[in-house]
Amino acid sequence: MSQDQFRPVYHPAGHDNELRSALQDLRTGRWLSMRNLLHNTASWGMWTQRTQVLAAIAAGSDAVQAWRAEEPGSLAATVMHCRIAVERALRAHREGHQRTQELWHEAWDACRIAAHQGPDDPVPWVCLLALAQLDEKQRLDEHRQVPPGPMLFPGPWGLLAEAHKRDPYNREAYHRMLQFVYVRKSAGHLSEAVNFVQWAASAAPAGSALLALPLHVRVERYRRDRGHERALDLHWVTEDATREAVIALEGWFDHIDPAEASLLDLNHLAHALWGAGRFVEAARVFESLGPYFTAPPWLYRSQNPGDPVLAEEVFLRARSRCLAAARGAGH
Repeated sequence: MSQDQFRPVYHPAGHDNELRSALQDLRTGRWLSMRNLLHNTASWGMWTQRTQVLAAIAAGSDAVQAWRAEEPGSLAATVMHCRIAVERALRAHREGHQRTQELWHEAWDACRIAAHQGPDDPVPWVCLLALAQLDEKQRLDEHRQVPPGPMLFPGPWGLLAEAHKRDPYNREAYHRMLQFVYVRKSAGHLSEAVNFVQWAASAAPAGSALLALPLHVRVERYRRDRGHERALDLHWVTEDATREAVIALEGWFDHIDPAEASLLDLNHLAHALWGAGRFVEAARVFESLGPYFTAPPWLYRSQNPGDPVLAEEVFLRARSRCLAAARGAGH
């Protein structure tokens, strides 16, 4: 396909064809494909990722309720019920819904039941971490525990430790913790987020998606500074920014099968390398993405961050520039 014909595609399943098929069935209210997919999911990383994506669709239907009625002893159905309850509580919170508190308590109970029934599963603990961001003033004791290191903040460290114990360096668990930092009422200007991702990435082994965490915070800082209005392109070429991009490339991307990676992480890495002027390296990431893209981080580089069409234009411009550089370099 020529560059002129290429059009980026957003799909929550990305390269995961089995997940895509299950989502199609789920949108029509059918749950059997979801049940079979989860039954055949072998790793906690994929289990976490697939249950999260499925819940975003299933939260708008009663498919999981029907599944539980048909198979009341299914652990996977219990976990999906937990996932959906959390998804609905988070949506209600974002929309300022009057039932937010009630949905929060229902989700908390669902998480505890799932954790009890599946003691080895990290997902109920990841879900409890997700709910922690609703407690912005940290009223609950489990959301203001003493941090495990200096320069860190009081927070739901016990919940993170439980998820980590079951699936070390679980990607979503650490991203949920990062979201908790963003909403903390007492948080400094992203300094706590920077300290957290540096702490997390410093301990992460080769191939861990946590090595891409700092890229997300750099984009968030740019967004909050309204960088697109201030021509802050230097934000992406500093020594720190370039080092973060190279660490993510060499420490994470070079050790994984990109088809199994988070599309959001891959887009952040391609964006970081492009911003740092490392076009040939970025081309490798763009090629691994195939047709798939996510609006963040590209939309924050456009003149109107609320317009997804402009995000596509930035993505296409960056992709074209990097692939041209790779061709010129003989790659």
